Amino acid sequence: MTSRYRLGVDIGGTFTDAILINEGTGEIHVGKVPSTPQDPARGFMDAAHRMLREADISPDEVRLVVHGTTVATNAVIEGKVARTGFITTDGFRDLLEIQRQIRPSLYDLQFEKPRPLVPRRLCFGVPERLDAHGNILTPLDENAVTQAAERLRKDGVEAIAVCFLHAYVNPIHETRAGKILSEIVPNAVVSLSSDVAPEFREYFRASTTVINVCIRPIVAQYLQRIETQLVNEGLNAALLVMQSSGGVFTFSAASKKPVFMVESGPAAGVIAATHLGTALGYEDVISFDMGGTTAKAGLIESGTPRITKEYEVGATARSGLGANAGGGYPIRTPVIDLVEIGAGGGSIAWVDSGGVLRVGPQSAGADPGPACYEKGGAAPTITDANLVLGRLNPSYFLGGEIKLNIDAAWRAIEETCAKPLGMEVVNAAHGIVEIANAAMVNALRLVSVQRGYDPREFVLMAFGGAGPLHANRLADEIEARAVIIPISPGTTSAMGLLVTDLKHECTKTLIQRVDQLDLMELEKTFESLTETGRKTLEREGMAQEDISFDRKVDMRYVGQSYELTVTLSEGQGECTPSPLCESEIRRALEAFNLAHDRAYGYNAPDEPVELVNLRLTAVGHITKPRQRELDGRDPDIGKAHKAIRSVYFAEKNGYVDCPIYNRYRLGAGVVLIGPAIVEEIDSTTVIHPGYQAEMDKYGNLILTKF
Repeated sequence: MTSRYRLGVDIGGTFTDAILINEGTGEIHVGKVPSTPQDPARGFMDAAHRMLREADISPDEVRLVVHGTTVATNAVIEGKVARTGFITTDGFRDLLEIQRQIRPSLYDLQFEKPRPLVPRRLCFGVPERLDAHGNILTPLDENAVTQAAERLRKDGVEAIAVCFLHAYVNPIHETRAGKILSEIVPNAVVSLSSDVAPEFREYFRASTTVINVCIRPIVAQYLQRIETQLVNEGLNAALLVMQSSGGVFTFSAASKKPVFMVESGPAAGVIAATHLGTALGYEDVISFDMGGTTAKAGLIESGTPRITKEYEVGATARSGLGANAGGGYPIRTPVIDLVEIGAGGGSIAWVDSGGVLRVGPQSAGADPGPACYEKGGAAPTITDANLVLGRLNPSYFLGGEIKLNIDAAWRAIEETCAKPLGMEVVNAAHGIVEIANAAMVNALRLVSVQRGYDPREFVLMAFGGAGPLHANRLADEIEARAVIIPISPGTTSAMGLLVTDLKHECTKTLIQRVDQLDLMELEKTFESLTETGRKTLEREGMAQEDISFDRKVDMRYVGQSYELTVTLSEGQGECTPSPLCESEIRRALEAFNLAHDRAYGYNAPDEPVELVNLRLTAVGHITKPRQRELDGRDPDIGKAHKAIRSVYFAEKNGYVDCPIYNRYRLGAGVVLIGPAIVEEIDSTTVIHPGYQAEMDKYGNLILTKF
């Protein structure tokens, strides 16, 4: 019988991670290659080649390829988007210029709004108007659309966004305008707001549509290049891309709606933490993913990641709950709720003009990398600091593929940080790590405490190449129940690509008071969304029995400006969607009041509530690879002992002789008492004094305080 494999490739800022799973045996091969920022597709192919070579399999044995990438986000951040035009209702031409009357820092008088992705001269208003119920007040002026199209064609635009007022209720005018544009400007891609984000609030809808269309040519070309290279090498597998919401969709769907994949890479890590946590019996998890460029924290409650619609792409910084709202371009698509900060292994340490030691957000990245790489980088980084503190093995970084130079790390910290501050190099290195830890603790609190959750009720799951180095210290600060270090943490995000399902999000605005709700109209709208989702999944080859639907609604108290999303019904399959009943609405009301109390600290159960948006997720279930139990490992801890190394711990007021263990030789049930270091090819786990680590039967390290 021919073996069947799944390949996941996750492109990060410093390394590209890959994981190959044998569907029959559960055998896993992992690997990392340097990322290639100038041509991410090359890093993808380097990773794919390596996995096939090391597993000694032929390309035709790979059945499924799933990709996580930040190419969509990077295009917006770097301003490398297609030349785009914008057409809207007459009188709303300046929609993208006006944006919102908010700023990320209330008292920053020097703040400038993000530069519109479409220059004003390429924005056009055309006569047309619908009322809030979708009735035509002013017919579409097709001559005006034609004239705007002619001007855009002469300007050489590659993409056009269309956003008419109230098109979310009735898309008739947008549909006709789209046809005219496609006829006159056939070389440009066109996105309609009624197709991309059919929700009320015209600026959010317009921004989402503009972002979608301006990155479409870039993303489509990128994905096509990967697909062509894979086919040329005989790899004819199904090709999927991770979405921001944690599901996957096809390369074809991603090429048409790339706005749904802006947080593709980071989302995969949260999905991996969800899958692993549920499998181990931990449904309340804080995921912590620290790579070479950034650190990301996400919250999983009752086995489900938190999803938000309040996301901005291209913001210079991200805090929680709108603290930086207005710093980027908003999108109205489901995104896993993440707090992301510039604190990765490659984040650069520096001394500011006031003589204060700072870390990040600038990163040494993959090229030239930290000073200890000796690839031309001279700035000290978190990796250099951990090396000086003895926490990294200079001969075993990436399993020995990269040799680290401790002298280069020492010199970089001495010249840039220690001397200007009048400190010892070791103290400066420890300061770098602690400053980074403080920033990451803040991120963990933002995603938990600031959302109304107590981190003491959660376990911390740490992964990414640098995550296990810092996890124990972070967990101690937030008083997490335990720390889970998965097997091969450096490639855990890539694993997340292979344990999720096909998903498509369908949305419809329907504003009605709950006490005046027309259940028949509500059910009819959900049935329409369900049919749309079902047809999409069937086109992608999903069988009826593998399809289910999750129904959610956005609710708010009457008079409020913003809403909260609550579940209406979950996991309904082909045979089960039954008409909505009063009891489901009552449960949704109760869930809304609880959510409001958690988010804002109060609720008002006696106040009238209204529905705002209906949301349906069509899910195509993919068989998940199973976990393999450890076998053949000697439970004798002595067999895993590698060496004794001098490692710095503040709890011990300096360097101590610390045992070093080879993770691949640790057997199930083994308990390590801190201080201790556990090394593996793609990461290093630091166990602090006062903590112990136990290896479970699947090879995960569980750290707890004793």
